[in-house]
Amino acid sequence: MSVHYDRYETRRAPAREQALMRDLRGILGVARAKAPALRAQLKGVDIAALKSRADLARIPVIRKSSLHDMQAETPPFGGLAATRVGALKRLLVSPGPIFEPEGHAKDWWGCARALFAAGVRKGEVVLNCFSYHLTPGGHIMESGAHALGCAVIPGGVGNTEQQAEAVHFLKPSAYCGTPDFLKILLDKGAELKLDMSSIKRGLVSGAALPASLRAELARRGVEVRQAYATAELGVIAYESEAMEGLICNEGLIVEIVRPGTNDPVADGEVGEVVVTRLNPDYPLLRFGTGDLSAVLAGESPCGRTNMRIKGWMGRADQTAKVKGMFVHPSQVQEIGKRHAGLGRLRLVVTRANEQDAMILKVEARAADGLAEALAATLQSVTKLKGAVEIVPPGSLPNDGKVIADERPVG
Repeated sequence: MSVHYDRYETRRAPAREQALMRDLRGILGVARAKAPALRAQLKGVDIAALKSRADLARIPVIRKSSLHDMQAETPPFGGLAATRVGALKRLLVSPGPIFEPEGHAKDWWGCARALFAAGVRKGEVVLNCFSYHLTPGGHIMESGAHALGCAVIPGGVGNTEQQAEAVHFLKPSAYCGTPDFLKILLDKGAELKLDMSSIKRGLVSGAALPASLRAELARRGVEVRQAYATAELGVIAYESEAMEGLICNEGLIVEIVRPGTNDPVADGEVGEVVVTRLNPDYPLLRFGTGDLSAVLAGESPCGRTNMRIKGWMGRADQTAKVKGMFVHPSQVQEIGKRHAGLGRLRLVVTRANEQDAMILKVEARAADGLAEALAATLQSVTKLKGAVEIVPPGSLPNDGKVIADERPVG
């Protein structure tokens, strides 16, 4: 039995990068004329000159937080889709509302690799407990299972007793859904004295998987692997049997950028996950997910050679309202750009004497007048006064936080 989905998973990095950039140029060359928001994003960009990640990094990021307004201005997909609405397979809706397209291509969401890495194989029966109602979750998993040649029980969310009965009689070997619902389902089966032992493996997403829950599920006979997915991009990264980080999916260019900016961070630094999706229907270019993660060095012991990330590490949108004014991560980064030789910056927002207060912590070697100069730049950029604290290089946490709001809640 093959341990890899296909030969693309084990390519050498230079060959993969060359192929990704070639495919990117080809897709953008066609889609640019059909997607007005993509055309605006590419203004001044020579598509033929996009040959490296450094070239890609010069294109501005479009962030998920902007989608609602973009879609209101240019319905239904904000001018980002390259396939006309009537030619799509599904029109989906996430809370917001945010609208997502689905095309007709096999494994359109890129889920088959994640299922394969979780141990699912052709001919198995999969219980899919992600929602089928308007949102993409159920369709993401089902399309991947069908691409593998599996039968799917469309369980959706809830109806626990009926789903437990379905497991008892239909004997699915694999589960897709949140990890906590899998436990609920197994508990319900035990309560009703139904046989749930057919479920041997699972691909879970959409909720945290603590080590304690993973261990409990394993004790009950179910080995689970994680997938990181979004409604816009499908499966971005997935866990393999090595369980050392999440392996980035093929057909995507994944970057980690400093929150609030367009700038990639060094490998290992925590930042926002930004994804370019090589999909001719919905060719998202440098799409900022709003999620934090970091690159994990080296290749996975399982033999897959694509870049790995550490998994979901929080949210990147750290905008804070201080004394009635919004302060954005991009403003903190602008301060850093105006002074050479600085390390990480962190703006700490607190309360002092019943008023909002700001302290800008800056990694730098002590220098006469530096704190005063930084304080002046802080006020110039944010229009608010704040204190400055110079701290030793490397002393601020590597957690992706640019603005830390430490004001008490309530």
